[in-house]
Amino acid sequence: MSSLTKKEMEVLSSPSFEEIINQQLQNPARRGLLKGGAGVATLGFMGLSNLVMDDALANQGFATRRVGFESTALSTADAVTVAEGYQFEVLYKLGDPIAKGIANYANDGTDGLSDPFEFEFRAGDHHDGMYFFGLGANGKWDEKASDRGLLCINHEAITPLFLHPNGPSASPRNPVEVIKEMHLHGVSVIEVSRNKDGRYSVVQDSKFNRRITTLTPMEIKGPVRGSDFAKTRFSPDGTLTRGTINNCASGYTPWGTYLTCEENWNGYFRNQNSGYAGIPANDAASHRRYGISDNASGRELWATANEAGYTNEIFSRWNVKPASAEATRAAGASDYRNAPFTFGYNVEIDPFNPDSTPRKRTAMGRFAHEGAWVGPVKQGEPVVFYMGCDSRFEYIYKFVSDAKWDKRDINGGLAVGDKYLDKGTLYVAKFNEDFSGEWLRLADVAQGTEITPRRPGSLALAGAKSYMVEGQLDQYVNTRILADFIGGTPMDRPEWGAVNPKNGDVYMTLTNNTSRTDINTLNAANPRAYRDNEASASSSYGNVNGHIIRWKEAAKNPAATQFIWDIYLFGAETDDLNKPSVNVSGLTPDNFLSSPDGLWFSEKTGILYVQTDDGAFTDTTNCMLLAVVPGEVGDGKLVNITNTSRDGLNTKTVTTRVGNPGVVRRLLVGPKDSEITGITESWDGKALFVNIQHPGEETPNLQSLTSSWPYPLGNNQFGNPGGGTTPSAASRPRSATIVITKKNGGIIGL
Repeated sequence: MSSLTKKEMEVLSSPSFEEIINQQLQNPARRGLLKGGAGVATLGFMGLSNLVMDDALANQGFATRRVGFESTALSTADAVTVAEGYQFEVLYKLGDPIAKGIANYANDGTDGLSDPFEFEFRAGDHHDGMYFFGLGANGKWDEKASDRGLLCINHEAITPLFLHPNGPSASPRNPVEVIKEMHLHGVSVIEVSRNKDGRYSVVQDSKFNRRITTLTPMEIKGPVRGSDFAKTRFSPDGTLTRGTINNCASGYTPWGTYLTCEENWNGYFRNQNSGYAGIPANDAASHRRYGISDNASGRELWATANEAGYTNEIFSRWNVKPASAEATRAAGASDYRNAPFTFGYNVEIDPFNPDSTPRKRTAMGRFAHEGAWVGPVKQGEPVVFYMGCDSRFEYIYKFVSDAKWDKRDINGGLAVGDKYLDKGTLYVAKFNEDFSGEWLRLADVAQGTEITPRRPGSLALAGAKSYMVEGQLDQYVNTRILADFIGGTPMDRPEWGAVNPKNGDVYMTLTNNTSRTDINTLNAANPRAYRDNEASASSSYGNVNGHIIRWKEAAKNPAATQFIWDIYLFGAETDDLNKPSVNVSGLTPDNFLSSPDGLWFSEKTGILYVQTDDGAFTDTTNCMLLAVVPGEVGDGKLVNITNTSRDGLNTKTVTTRVGNPGVVRRLLVGPKDSEITGITESWDGKALFVNIQHPGEETPNLQSLTSSWPYPLGNNQFGNPGGGTTPSAASRPRSATIVITKKNGGIIGL
């Protein structure tokens, strides 16, 4: 292992690698495994967690420095392919019924034409982040239950072309279509059970089955509750809002609830008031910083549907144009000018109480939440969540609860969430050039501070007015703006995070950044800018293939305000094999990947799973799922990366610390145009749930489908995926959750 810098050692204050090795040699359960390996002197570079994954597993003979399968090949087929020895089943598809009396999905656009509200009882679209909660005999969370569970699944967005008989209507939108689309966003809570043959199925008539959509009433909790920011005509007192949207990644709490996270919510709002007329200057600056332009038409054009015959302003609530000339926030109680301030949060859902009202946790900040990942939990210590803002040049955040963890709160529901999630400290990450890091407290930005919000690239936002900090609410509502000022490090699209259960190291994907066109903005944490081989367009320059960063908190305390970091893995394509400043991690045909997105650490095995959402490598392969047993922060070496400017006239060399990636292998490759995203597992480690999102997304029209997955059946080991039309090459593709198992019924990855 490369030696850490003096600064890193001062920050970390933790045992050395040699001390850890000596401790393990004194452990009888591990001594033989270490001695039987390649020798202690050669093991440092591999990282300790590559040697032994779990004492119980070690006693069963499961000890390895690499995952127990060979990589499946790259593929552009319209099918899911998995490694040898593995199989999968299709579990839960777009439109599948989750209640009695709901017919199978026709998959021809006719579903819901007579009653679009039936989609309250059907699976949503674009399956994304999810979590498996073991279901005990008492109807509560049992983390050790595997045969029966509640699966919470995000439905990030939709592919409108596949949802209606002839594709979506133009503006003004057909209200029946819009109601269907609004229901297809949100979250599914479904009960699943494992049959004697090892297959999982959805319990269609379960009392726990539920859809949370853009129409579901929600409580606003935390510091923003009741403030002028939250007042709308729907809730003049600012305590309620409707719906959650663009739910990407997710999280779970140690007390047994689900966190769904609102990512690109801003695009759904229509804003036709020129120059942001009719709202305070601060709110205009906020809207511009958060991507709500003054000429926005609104994604999916929901606000254009005719409300005649419908109640509760389900369409016009997406229109943020003020209804009165009073340019104050408080006046928003008579219209929906403040509606954007009620989105962009983490939303807590109690899957075990289907009658409960979800709660938006405003103390965790407002931005493009990709997900929320809990750090190691210790009795009597704060509960910590790590979060990424998924946009180019945005930030990584941390929330530290005021309340200290009490294990008696397990299964306490949303009331316990009030305890831990409504009060805490919000931080933004700063990655220093010497591989140390700091968590900067947003509350330290003083009232009256004048801020010029940034645009992508960390420069002044063109045409923006300055923002004057009003008080402590700003850190929760305008989190991005305060992070601009206090000095957070703008990153190459922070997406999913994961915490290594063996050592507490935190990993986060930086999926790509083709807006980083100026090599002078490069730094040690975001050190690459290059031109992709396949094209010369401007969008093909930057950090095209992305990377994964990771950090270790000082003294391994999740609530610490200092950390050390390195870059675990750089993405690259097959034609970058011999380009050391692109293929920095030394990838090979067995593990090339581009645009890492989803992450998941198996609690059972310590394996890290990496999912991709790529547009650069898709001429060679569809998106994929990979697996590795990683080492730890600091197990690699210093690397100089030489970058050439976009015009080819200048170079800049950046020194960074690159981790040893271990033996990365490809477990799965998805169908055409799909993103592989969302991953969770059964407690026994024998089932891996994975989402196949938007297959066929590049389809130009219904006569020229690029994908028909999951039809035809392809490699589905268990036959007809069930429901809908007879499988044929002409079937419309459907997002779906699949379940991966080993053919011998063993633990995944070993």
